[in-house]
Amino acid sequence: MAKDPLKDPKLYINRELSWLEFNDRVLREGLNSELPLMERLKFLGIVSSNLDEFFLVRVAGLRRARDSGVRRRDPSGMTPAQQISAIHARVRRMIQEQSDGIINCCSGLRRHGLRLLEPHEWNEEHQRFLRGYFQKELLPVLTPLAVEELRPAPVLPNLQLHVAAVLAAPEEDGAGDGKIVVVPVPTQFRRLVELPCEDGTELARLEDVITVFLPKLFVERAVLAAAVFRIARDADVIISDDESPDLLGKVEQAVRSRRRRVAVRLTISAGADQRILRFLAGWLKLRSEEVYELPVANDAGLLMELAHWPGFDQLRGDDWPPQTPRDLLGAEDLWAAIKDRDVLLFHPYESFEPVVKLLEQAAEDPCVLAIKQTLYRTSGNSPIVRALQRAGENGKEVTVLVELRARFDEARNVTWARRLEDAGCHVIYGVAGLKTHAKALLIVRREGSRIQRYVHLATGNYNDRTARLYSDLGLLTADRDIANDTSAFFNLLTGYSEAVGWAKLVIAPTGLHRRIIELIEREIKVSTPDRPGLIMAKANSLQEPEVIRAMYRASQAGVRVLLNIRGVCCLRPGVKGVSETIEVRSIVDRFLEHARIYYFGNGGHEEVYLSSADLMTRNLHKRLETMFPLVDPVLRRRAINILETFFADNVKARVLGPDGQYRPVERQGPKVRAQEKFYRESLAAARAAEHAERQFQPLERPRDSQ
Repeated sequence: MAKDPLKDPKLYINRELSWLEFNDRVLREGLNSELPLMERLKFLGIVSSNLDEFFLVRVAGLRRARDSGVRRRDPSGMTPAQQISAIHARVRRMIQEQSDGIINCCSGLRRHGLRLLEPHEWNEEHQRFLRGYFQKELLPVLTPLAVEELRPAPVLPNLQLHVAAVLAAPEEDGAGDGKIVVVPVPTQFRRLVELPCEDGTELARLEDVITVFLPKLFVERAVLAAAVFRIARDADVIISDDESPDLLGKVEQAVRSRRRRVAVRLTISAGADQRILRFLAGWLKLRSEEVYELPVANDAGLLMELAHWPGFDQLRGDDWPPQTPRDLLGAEDLWAAIKDRDVLLFHPYESFEPVVKLLEQAAEDPCVLAIKQTLYRTSGNSPIVRALQRAGENGKEVTVLVELRARFDEARNVTWARRLEDAGCHVIYGVAGLKTHAKALLIVRREGSRIQRYVHLATGNYNDRTARLYSDLGLLTADRDIANDTSAFFNLLTGYSEAVGWAKLVIAPTGLHRRIIELIEREIKVSTPDRPGLIMAKANSLQEPEVIRAMYRASQAGVRVLLNIRGVCCLRPGVKGVSETIEVRSIVDRFLEHARIYYFGNGGHEEVYLSSADLMTRNLHKRLETMFPLVDPVLRRRAINILETFFADNVKARVLGPDGQYRPVERQGPKVRAQEKFYRESLAAARAAEHAERQFQPLERPRDSQ
């Protein structure tokens, strides 16, 4: 059988390198001189936090595959070893640019009176102050570790800063190889120490203070050299839940095991003494390519603390506070509003508060009989969880699926699971072998002689904090079909039933992948030369090979395919005879684009779906996800307008070329910045409603004058 030409590796961009190009787009914002300095620093910090997670998970997995002798090639034709080499080369270029950007931002901050000082810039007053700070605050907390001698060797925590020092032996006078010790930088202190000064604000890094005053810790040994370093460890812990009687315990054990996982990267201050470099690389069993010498401190914690330093508001962007959702303007009764019409929520331009309020009201409402909800990632002090606890304490039937395996949120979710159980809620941990990534809430309420169900389905998590930072869409509805499907979905989660026939919801892994392919194939069938088909999709990632090949077939049939993919995109657009009608754009702006919207022209009978799922193998085959239609024509048109605005953006959008590189969109006509337009529209709607309310406010009858 002839090989499918659409499987040619030349038609696919490597997933990991595509992700690095996404991080490069974040870096471009950090280097953008048109942005306020503090906003640039935030983006530069995000570059570092993104890279940390990338190495902890993606590079760690590739490293295990390489070390196990795996030579299988990915769809782009690269082996694990080839991918790792390409990653390290690309990341080094990225870090150099990032370092230049940090230096540039710090120079700009100095001109505005905020000075981050290097140790050689400390004057006598600074030295005197820091000497006292070290003696009184830091010295009692510091714990030097003789890592060469301790058995078993100490486990240095993942991503924590440490200072490594070379100490002279007692009989030596600054000569010889010396002895290596490691001092953990305490995490309970702020990274920036404010210095006494008469004009402006001057700061010192905590690790610099420790490094400079190390001789006070080792009074009997000379400190020959010192360097600051961080270790990134393999955090890609696979938690198997098959036949496990105690998934909670297994998750807790897996979280603890991360502390002892192998190192995958070492970052260390540039110019570090070779004795320190050789020892750490050998001790951690790292290759030279896995050791990164940093020109400047670039970890996210430091940059974010500097970006949020009090004052200097003139160096920050304007605040965009969330507005009342336009579909709820003037609505005093949430139950009545949702029952009257479907409600579309567009965060963070519109407030997440109605979702929180709905749950809080449900917890106290004597008419509410039951609440069912999925929780994937929640905030640290979640009002959502508090409302569910309160509902359980009030005797309502509360069923919560807490996904314990949400990476890096496992410990928090274990805590929430226990608290919910203590409150009398039924807590389940999902379906064996599958993560539950769907965002669903079902409230069952008695209204007179009948039972009414209210549903919230969304593209984003039930997290009140990220709802102010992530761009997501949610639907509040009392639609009977959606309510029936959502009830069946929760029964599926609790193990009551097998997958059923769905009226409006599409579920992964049982049908979502197939449905996406079917919708693309339908668009091919209805497409004609006079009226070509149209697919518009907005997602975080596009990697699933069969979906990509379906889009290639659609392009070959003349269908126009517009893709707004924030991060990974393995599809190669603009290839002659394969993807000439496909356009891929990406937007990186102040809010993280997180919504998944799928549009199909369908010969004029337009369909729009929202989903919790990206177009990735893991989402379509290995997770429980939902996709749901926007039935209300008004909401459907609004979602289409949102998509069209994203594709009209000519300020923050970048377009992907067939060479795998992203370039700024050529600006034609007036400026269109999608996120700013969405905020202005939400603000205008709220102000118009407020004005109308004032206009129609009844006037009191004037009193007779005396």
